[in-house]
Amino acid sequence: MTGPNGRTIRSETSGMAPTVSVIIPTYNRAHLVGRAIRSVLNQTYQDFEIIVVDDGSTDNTEEVVKSFNDPRIRYIRHEKNRGGSAARNTGIRAARGEYIAFLDSDDEWLPEKLAKQLPVFEKDSTCGAVYTDLLYMLPDGSVKLCQNYRPEGWILKKLLSSNVVGTTSSVIVRRECFEKIGLFAESLPSCQDWDMWIRIAKRYSFRKIPEPLTKYRVHQNRITTDFRAVWQGHLAIMEKYAADISALGRCTEAYHHFRLGNYLCHAGKMRLGRRHLFLAMVKCPWHMKYSAYAFASLLSASWFQRLASTKRFIFSILRGRSNLRNRDSSAKRREAD
Repeated sequence: MTGPNGRTIRSETSGMAPTVSVIIPTYNRAHLVGRAIRSVLNQTYQDFEIIVVDDGSTDNTEEVVKSFNDPRIRYIRHEKNRGGSAARNTGIRAARGEYIAFLDSDDEWLPEKLAKQLPVFEKDSTCGAVYTDLLYMLPDGSVKLCQNYRPEGWILKKLLSSNVVGTTSSVIVRRECFEKIGLFAESLPSCQDWDMWIRIAKRYSFRKIPEPLTKYRVHQNRITTDFRAVWQGHLAIMEKYAADISALGRCTEAYHHFRLGNYLCHAGKMRLGRRHLFLAMVKCPWHMKYSAYAFASLLSASWFQRLASTKRFIFSILRGRSNLRNRDSSAKRREAD
């Protein structure tokens, strides 16, 4: 049997396990899941299976998935909605591949994603996961390159500060990682992916493909827009890895409190946010930014947000001037050449 790119593929009935198991958890996204599946079928690397885990959808998700005439696609349904991590865990248990790749049903892959990630594992036996840069698909239909700092190697210390790996949709993981460290923590209200990356990073290195091979859809119907789940998940990470974070020093502890406090204040939860901002200031008093935000939190939520907006506006102007100077310098160098 051949795939859409003319490559030989293994059928579900051949008895041969695929190299990659692609797990697509979904819930009421019949209008998007087809695009996600199609982006996998259009990969230049074709030795995979697709496991769509329907987490109790009430729309026509099942009909959309089963409309694809490809024996590599399996559909598994939860009778009740159990959350994204439970759906991913169901997929991992059903997977037959040596590597596990994740794709949220509202995201998409570029055609060469698998082909560029998989060889990295063969070159580095210490590598447990490979991820890529992102393209943001914005609500207005435009696409923006995400240029956040994303490290590689033994990145445990960086992960204990923040989720530098990001979305599961860009990541491929060695199957043995789950056999050694377990599955996603379904009890966490959010940040389950961050928790997973920390656990993997304690045993394995991470590698990154410095290309935007994953398209991440930005919209309101994601867990990251659930205010309570976000801050409770971050707090759970702080508590679960308190000893590891503390070992990195007071400034790392302060950074966690600052980020959490800033988020809470922007969400209007001033009393709780103020507490974390002042904890950040106490733990790292020489960091003027923490002190400034802590005292700003004594104001009302509206004034706190106005000050933050003013700061962003000023910095955007400064960045614009800096970019303009850089372009002018580049133009002068080209003229000199």
